[in-house]
Amino acid sequence: MSTSSSWRTRARAWLAVGLWSLGGAAAAVDLPGSLAASGEWRRLGSGSAHWLGFHLYDAALWAPPAGFSWSRPFALSLRYARDFSRERLASSSVDEIRRLGARDEGRLADWQAALERAFADVEAGDVLVGLFEPAVGARFYAGDELRAEIADPELAQRFFAIWLDPRTREPDLRSQLLGETDDGRDD
Repeated sequence: MSTSSSWRTRARAWLAVGLWSLGGAAAAVDLPGSLAASGEWRRLGSGSAHWLGFHLYDAALWAPPAGFSWSRPFALSLRYARDFSRERLASSSVDEIRRLGARDEGRLADWQAALERAFADVEAGDVLVGLFEPAVGARFYAGDELRAEIADPELAQRFFAIWLDPRTREPDLRSQLLGETDDGRDD
């Protein structure tokens, strides 16, 4: 693979997951009705993902009234500003999971296949939501439709770590999602 095509491949992968530089206020991203009705949720924070000046998506983190913890359920909602295939989203997610330390290539391939089944192709304005369930796994929604339940707690934690691990590519977005910094909005 040439250096030029290798760079383009990495750039496309980073674009889909969001090698972000923040800019501007995030639009409100609500939970799907079916998930919102399933319990008490409050939005902890939100932010927008941009890369090279392109708006990728708006994100919001939802948690029970007790707040965010890896030991409690939480949800991450993403409203996309651009079109992405589910294959690109899954591939980019696995690239980030690998960057954060996963090394078993067989397991990563299985996780990529599971995420491809769980995700939907998105167009600008579409919302995807992931629900983290400790010691169980994750559920994934496209709009109000439950797309998949993945009973793999390790995959679930590694997937959500893309945004919430202190080693995330974008610590400012992480801080905004966790409600640790002002996201520039007047609520």
